[in-house]
Amino acid sequence: MPDKRSGCPINLTVELLGDRWSLVILRDIVFGGRRTYGALLSQSDEGISSNLLADRLRKLIDEGLLTRRGDPSHKQKAIYSLTEKSISLVPIFAHLGAWGRRWLAATPQYSIRARLLEEGGPAMWSRFMDDLRCEHLGARKRRQGPTVAEELQLAFEALAE
Repeated sequence: MPDKRSGCPINLTVELLGDRWSLVILRDIVFGGRRTYGALLSQSDEGISSNLLADRLRKLIDEGLLTRRGDPSHKQKAIYSLTEKSISLVPIFAHLGAWGRRWLAATPQYSIRARLLEEGGPAMWSRFMDDLRCEHLGARKRRQGPTVAEELQLAFEALAE
């Protein structure tokens, strides 16, 4: 562990995810369904640069948070998928969103997902993680109806109008 400051789990997590972009990229894949480099670059509200995006995607793959495979519809494109390791961050996203909504100047549109996840609690987080496993890991869908991501997106879009 020579390149780590300590073996503290909080420190290790901050060293992995604490830069400005890693959680934002994962957020865009989890909540925005952005799975290609082009979508992550062009649809980022925060305006990540191409070199930082490429660097962080490599880091997230190296750390086992993402996988990368070729896009069968286009030889030069790749599709990024979440791993179980990154899917398990859903409760952390829920807590971060709830905290940010409560203590920071977040807009209503960008707060709606956080509010719904907070209100939905662990049962909703579990359903969301199951949905992500279906989409990213090929797990079999166990329930009917819209996914949690679709529900969150509809609420987000309703506030945008």
